[in-house]
Amino acid sequence: MLLRPLNSFLRRFSKDDRGYVSVEAMIVLPALLWIFAAGWVYFDVFRQQSISQKANYVIGDMISRETDPIDGTYITNARNLLRYLTKSSGTDSDLRVTVVEYDADNANWEVRWSRERGDQVRLQTRDVQEMVDRLPQAMSGDQLILVETWDLYDPVFEVGLGSFDIRTYSFTRPRYAPQVAFDNT
Repeated sequence: MLLRPLNSFLRRFSKDDRGYVSVEAMIVLPALLWIFAAGWVYFDVFRQQSISQKANYVIGDMISRETDPIDGTYITNARNLLRYLTKSSGTDSDLRVTVVEYDADNANWEVRWSRERGDQVRLQTRDVQEMVDRLPQAMSGDQLILVETWDLYDPVFEVGLGSFDIRTYSFTRPRYAPQVAFDNT
């Protein structure tokens, strides 16, 4: 007995094609805007990561082509180049350049020199041992230039993703000289 009026109401409701588009739009619009903002942010994160990685490659390639010793001014200007290429400002970008050499007798990589600009610390030989699985096989005396960058990413929209550092890493062999020397003077 009680189901008959309910069934009658449901039949009438399902056949009713009148509606209010503005009400439906107000219900759906916030979800659509959130989906758009989330898509924008996640696309932008991958875009910025790609830009940071390319800037890292540029700096590594630039250093690998040096035949004269580089100095602190060179590293500072490399960080300025990183800021320019990634369009970051102030202390949002950090750079660490390290030259390591493979010692076949001890089967490990040793730091020849390391310089940083920003909040990071210089890389030590013990730190390189933790990243040995990310380094290529080498002959005794081979040197690598490790370039590491950190770029602070702050999302445009609040969609559940807070600010974080985009960290990039690359290694390059010296191209025109057997080593890249650092001039401390």
